[in-house]
Amino acid sequence: MPATSTTPTEPGAMSFDVIVIGAGAVGENVADRTTQAGLRTVIIEAELVGGECSYWACMPSKALLRSGAALAAARRVGGAAEAVTGDLDVAAVLRRRDSFTSNWSDEGQVRWLEKTGITLVRGHARLTGVRQVTVTADDGNTTVLTAAHAVVVSTGSTALLPDIAGLASVSPWTSREATSAPGIPDSLAIIGGGVVAAEMATAYAGLGAEVTMIVRSALLGGQEPFAGELVLAALGEAGVTVLSGVSTTEATRNADGDVTLTLSNGTRVTATEVLVATGRVPRTEDVGLETVGLAPGDWLEVDDTLLVQGAAPELAGEWLYAAGDVNHRALLTHQGKYQARAAGDVIAARAAGTSVDDTRWGTHVATADHAAVPQVTFTDPEVASIGLTQAAAEKAGFRIRVLDYNLGGVAGASVHADGYTGSARAIVDLDREVLIGATFVGPDVAELLHAATIAVVGEVPIRRLWHAVPSYPTLSEVWLRLLEEYGRP
Repeated sequence: MPATSTTPTEPGAMSFDVIVIGAGAVGENVADRTTQAGLRTVIIEAELVGGECSYWACMPSKALLRSGAALAAARRVGGAAEAVTGDLDVAAVLRRRDSFTSNWSDEGQVRWLEKTGITLVRGHARLTGVRQVTVTADDGNTTVLTAAHAVVVSTGSTALLPDIAGLASVSPWTSREATSAPGIPDSLAIIGGGVVAAEMATAYAGLGAEVTMIVRSALLGGQEPFAGELVLAALGEAGVTVLSGVSTTEATRNADGDVTLTLSNGTRVTATEVLVATGRVPRTEDVGLETVGLAPGDWLEVDDTLLVQGAAPELAGEWLYAAGDVNHRALLTHQGKYQARAAGDVIAARAAGTSVDDTRWGTHVATADHAAVPQVTFTDPEVASIGLTQAAAEKAGFRIRVLDYNLGGVAGASVHADGYTGSARAIVDLDREVLIGATFVGPDVAELLHAATIAVVGEVPIRRLWHAVPSYPTLSEVWLRLLEEYGRP
C-alpha cells in the first residue's frame, strides 16, 4: 500500500490512510483495527477521548446502579440481610461513579492512543470533500486532513428533546446530566419509559430521590411484555410512581426552582428536576454531509460492511463508512464496537486489495445487527435479552414455539436469593429447530445472556443443546428446564 505521512502537505494540511471522526468507544475500535493493519490513522474528537459511554452513559450509569443492586442483593439473603444496618452512602456512591469517569479527564485514553500509534486531532470535524475532513480547533484554527483510503463517521447520537411547550426553558436533564449530577435532587420526574428511563428511575430511587415516571405507553415496550411488568412491580416496591398512558404537554419552572409538568389528562407533576429520556437522534447535523450528497441531521444508512449508502457520485469508491449509533442499526455500545471491528478490518482489506468476506456471518460484516443483538437493562430485576421477541418473530413470519419458565423455580435461584422472582422465555424457530430469541428477567440474569447469544448466533440445534449440561445449582439450570418444556428429541 502507498506510504503516507503526517507531515503537512500544505499549511494546515495533513494526510493519512484513514480518518476517524469521533473518538468514542466505536471510533477507538475502528482506529485500533486499522492501525494494527498498518494503516496510518488519525482520530478527531471535539470533546473527551472515550466518548459518551466512558463519561456520560454505560460506565457512570452502571456505577450509579451497582451500589444499590449490591445492597438489594444482600437484603435478599438471610444472614446477610440481618447484617445490613443502613442505607446507601450517597456521597460514596457518587465518588465511586466519578472514579469510573476519571473525574471527566481523558488523559488515560489519550495515553492509550499514543501507545497504540493513533494520531489525535482535537476539534470539530466536517467533511469538506471526497476523503477530505476539515477540523476547526477551539481557537478557530483549521486543519485539512485527507485520507488515502477511508473516512469513518462515528459521531454517535444525542438525546432527543421532544416538542413539549416550555420544556427547553426549564433546562431539562438528559442522560448526560443524570449520570454526571454532583448531587441527588429531592425529587425527579422522568419523561419516558425505555431503558434509560427505567435505569435512572432505579438508580435515583435507590439514592433517596422521590421519582415519578411519565410513560406514554408501556414500560420497556420493546421487550417481552412480562419484562416490563416485572420491572414495573419492582419500581413500585422501590417507591417509584409510574404514570402510564399519559404524555407531557407543558413544562414550567416555578419561582422556587421546581419544575411542574402538565400531563395530557390534566394532572400535574412537580419535581426538583426533570429527566427527558424519550429517544436519540444522530449527531450528523454539522459534520458536512451535504458535501457528499447526504442530508445533515439524518441517520447514515450503511450496508453490512458499514459502507455508507447513497446515490451521490461523491460516495463512489468505497471510502465513507459509519459505525455505531450514527447508523441506527443498534444503539448499543457493544454492538457499535462489533461494527467497528468489522469496519476496521474491511477498510484494511480493501486498502490492501485482498478479498472481502461479506457473506452472512463473514469476517467483514455486522450480520448480528439484524436479529442477534444482546441487551441488558440494569434495573432491579435485570432484563437480559437476545434476538427476537415473540411479537417480532411472529411479525417476521417465523413458525415458532414459545417456551416459558418461572426462573424462581430453579434450584440455583433459591440459593441465590430468598424469594427469587424472575422469568425466562425462549423462542424456537420450528422449521430449523434453533433458538432465535431469549429473554431473562430477574436478579443477576445479565450473566445468563452470553450463553443465549452463542446459541442464537451459532444457530445451535436444539438436539445439540441437550448436551450442554448446566452446572447445579446455578441460575443456568433454567436452560435445562426450557429444554424440558420443548421436549426430548
